[in-house]
Amino acid sequence: MNETVVCVVGNVATAPVYRELAAGPSLRFRLAATARYWDREKSAWTDGHTNFFTVWANRQLAANAMASVEVGQPLVVQGRLKVRTDGREGQQQWASADIDATAIGHDLSRGTAVFRRAAKPEPPAAANRAEPDWATPRPPDTGESTDDQQAAEPVTVT
Repeated sequence: MNETVVCVVGNVATAPVYRELAAGPSLRFRLAATARYWDREKSAWTDGHTNFFTVWANRQLAANAMASVEVGQPLVVQGRLKVRTDGREGQQQWASADIDATAIGHDLSRGTAVFRRAAKPEPPAAANRAEPDWATPRPPDTGESTDDQQAAEPVTVT
């Protein structure tokens, strides 16, 4: 697989949009990542260019992110980068950088967080069934008893 995996640190720029689809839950939001550099002339940190990414999350990651992510929060997002270009006839072409997220978390260098494990959905209750009888059944007694045909006694091995 020749996929471009990226890790982006930035701030949530738009409110997350959550949807229940036939394939499962889906979530998207925009992430703003601004480069910062030390300006020697001003002796201060200066903001550089801001890149915006559309982050897509699916299934359980989407549900957990919806409960955890708000606008303005600092996040670390890891996932597959997909750059799309599109344009309509007579209009200028545009490019979009999307991240198909595999992991999303808060940037703990800028704050604290409390982790709560998501509740697992309970499996459907199985009908109570009797334990199967795994013992080997004895052959039917024919009424004839000889020294060669003795009932097998269980042997205890210690």
